[in-house]
Amino acid sequence: MKYQATTTYTEKELVEGCIRNDRRYQEALYRQFFDTMYRMVCRYTQDQELAIEIVNNGMLRVFQKLNTFGFAGSLEGWIRKLIFHAMADHFRRQPQKIHFLELEDRNVPHHGGAMEDLYFEDIVKLIDMLPRATRQVFWMYAIEGYAHAEIARQMSISEGTSKWHLSMARQKLRELLQQHYNINYYAG
Repeated sequence: MKYQATTTYTEKELVEGCIRNDRRYQEALYRQFFDTMYRMVCRYTQDQELAIEIVNNGMLRVFQKLNTFGFAGSLEGWIRKLIFHAMADHFRRQPQKIHFLELEDRNVPHHGGAMEDLYFEDIVKLIDMLPRATRQVFWMYAIEGYAHAEIARQMSISEGTSKWHLSMARQKLRELLQQHYNINYYAG
């Protein structure tokens, strides 16, 4: 995907023009930030159509909330936050696919506790700390619901390697939960 802004405006001009509902400014803002936001979302999904849908839903939020932007920080950072929340909302609405909190084998009983108090964004921050390939396998398996065979095909790795990355991700996430949130997550 490549969208380039056709005209260059300052952030203030963009925001004010969009608030006035001027389509030229809305298109310029969309084109200016689409590629960056699309790349961010693609870090979390292999489905390009889904990534575009998430970015577009997020950009709709941007246009709806632009009057609340106070120029206290960067416009890009503010937009990034709204796009991230759109992505989080998308995956929250798909509970059948979200089983990434299963840090142990599926047949081991889960013991509730502080784990349920974590927000999606907190978990994503921990996932982002994983090595790139391990993070990608974990995200595809745990969030997007791909099987190991599908992950192996898309990443050009073996199913065994996919399973190894998932195991490593679970192990590392248990360690990160302990370090960052003082949560002991024991299997069994």
